[in-house]
Amino acid sequence: MATEVKVPLLEVRGATPAQTLGNIVVSIVGTGVLGLPFAFRTAGWLAGALGVAGAGAATFYCMLLLLDCRDKLREQETEEDGLGDERCRHGDGGNYTYGDLGERGFGPIGRYFTEAIIIIGQTGGSVAYLVFIGQNLSSVLPALSSSTVVLAVLLPAEVALSFVRSLSALAPFSILADACTVLAVAAVVKEDVQLLAERGRPFAGRSAFAGLWGVPFACGVAVFCFEGFCLTLALEASMSNRSRFRPVLLQAIVGVTVVYVGFGVCGYLAYGDATQDIVTLNLPDNWSTAAVKVVLCVGLALTFAVMMYPIHEIVEARLLAPGGWVRKRCGGVVQRAALHLSRVAVVAALAAIACFVPAFGQFVAFVGSTVCALLSFVLPALFHLRVVGPRASPWARAVDYFLLLSGLVFAGHGIYTVLAPSVNY
Repeated sequence: MATEVKVPLLEVRGATPAQTLGNIVVSIVGTGVLGLPFAFRTAGWLAGALGVAGAGAATFYCMLLLLDCRDKLREQETEEDGLGDERCRHGDGGNYTYGDLGERGFGPIGRYFTEAIIIIGQTGGSVAYLVFIGQNLSSVLPALSSSTVVLAVLLPAEVALSFVRSLSALAPFSILADACTVLAVAAVVKEDVQLLAERGRPFAGRSAFAGLWGVPFACGVAVFCFEGFCLTLALEASMSNRSRFRPVLLQAIVGVTVVYVGFGVCGYLAYGDATQDIVTLNLPDNWSTAAVKVVLCVGLALTFAVMMYPIHEIVEARLLAPGGWVRKRCGGVVQRAALHLSRVAVVAALAAIACFVPAFGQFVAFVGSTVCALLSFVLPALFHLRVVGPRASPWARAVDYFLLLSGLVFAGHGIYTVLAPSVNY
């Protein structure tokens, strides 16, 4: 494998379990949660709950597959090289990126394909954040007449956050973002509970299973809701005690799944067929609703920096690779300035894309059912079959094949729904 270049703007430090838990939660919880009530309306409250629980379990399992692949590659390097050259490439702990796994399994093409999918997936998630922030703040603050104006005002702050150099350094922002999200979600649930209490019979007139076509749509939103997948290896590498990562990851996934199911069910039961694709749009037009929207936007603005981490990791590694533009033409302070400028350019490009995104709900479902499905299910299963498969149990290989085929079918359906406008939800 080609020698990996150290990226100076992406430092690994000793994060505590609490910091890592905060980073995991903030990397997972994002704008997708606000589309869950609409997804439950589309699929039915029971089908939606099962879909979210299944997506959470599958995501956790596939994250473990990535860690297993990384551990297996460490063992192979120890046996073949005696921890010689490869330790120099991957650092003292054998740090791998998602792209490294692709290259070790399928050569340079595997790396390029994996990194392309990561960039597209993280771009989709980051753009969804900006779309939500732009739409909600423009509705709350009359002085900001359009989403474009909101994003232009927000851009300098996001650029400044993008200069933070490590995930552990981002932990305070992650914890603040988690607090903002929890407060906003709690306020929405409070409104839901009040409406349900007024109705008296919460399940009356609400479908447990709303139809076959709605299930893939709801699953796409559910998969998107667990969008922090490609940060798995980076988050594990950021811990001072990596052996504690798996229990911390399990705690985060279980907690987030429970919150997702409760939030989606409450939102759908409260508003029924009137549930909109962003549930905050169902809230009454008053000061408390405006406060909820602002708090959510603050949380997502802080989360945006964590979402950008994999993109910066890939872009900067390419710029500093042998033959890379920055490495060939710059050095020292100029090189560092060029890397900072690359971050400015990436953030500005995503803000520009967000200005042209149409319906939020359909965009989230499409990204979740295509790119996120490839990242979360197809690639981990494929890598596991390639790296660990020959020594894995028949049951483990069967699960890998099931995830691989299911992810491909799911992605194909997502593309079909976009190309076939007649399919309505």
